[in-house]
This record gives sequence, C-alpha cells and structure tokens, in this order.
Amino acid sequence: MRYFFLLSILFPMLSVKPEVIIPERLTWERLRDVQFKKKFYAEEGVILLHPTFGPTVQALNGKKVTISGYVIPIDLESGLYVVSQFPMAQCFFCGAAGPESIVALKFKKLPRRFKTDERCAFSGTLRLNADTIYELNYILEGAELLPESR
Repeated sequence: MRYFFLLSILFPMLSVKPEVIIPERLTWERLRDVQFKKKFYAEEGVILLHPTFGPTVQALNGKKVTISGYVIPIDLESGLYVVSQFPMAQCFFCGAAGPESIVALKFKKLPRRFKTDERCAFSGTLRLNADTIYELNYILEGAELLPESR
C-alpha cells in the first residue's frame, strides 16, 4: 500500500509534458552579422551579392523566431510579402539599405492582405539562404502574424 501511495505522488512529476518552444526575438542588428561578396552566377549571367553568414545569425538557422518591421508587398496576387527593417521609401528595393534588412515571409496560411509599410510582428522558422538566387537570404518559413499585430 505504501508503494501505491508513493507512486501516486511521484507519477504526476514523472509524466512527460509537451515541449513548448518559445521563439527567440530576432533583431535587425543580429541579421547584420553577414558579409557579402560579389559573385558571378553563370546560369543567369549576372553578378550578385553572395552572403557568408556570421556565427550569431547561423545559430538561429532552423530555429523558431519572432521579428517585427514594416510589411512590403511584393506580389499581392500570390500573397508574397517581405518584412523590412525600414519603410518602403528606405528599403532594400529602393537602394537605401542592404539585403540583410529584409526577410521573406512564407506564410503557413496568409492571414489577410497587408498594407504597404504596415508595422507588424511575425513568428516562424528562420532559414538562411546563400545558394538559391531566386530567393532572399533570410526567409521566415511557416510565418504567422502575431496576435498583437492583428
């Protein structure tokens, strides 16, 4: 009887609880831990900037993160957006910032249509891209709009 009583006390403490992954806050400063060198890509016949990611940003590759910034629509029909450190007038596409100042948003499910320069926060899994020239260097996969941004 004593063992039953002891087990009934210890069992709840030994039970496995689901792991809760708390996303790390990703800052724009941390995304600047990257060096770019010009590289010729023969398949397209162009010279582009090729990234070499530093250790602080590499540590986040494949990790759940949150990031906030200005939303910039790229293609409204396909729901393609980026989140930028700067508003559109100062963003990478206008030549006023570097490629480390934007993150592509690949949504789990597009929550809604966003307005240009709308300030929002997102969570998702960060993926670093140095090899595919048809994608940005930073990609937030499974992106979701955080509740405080709705």
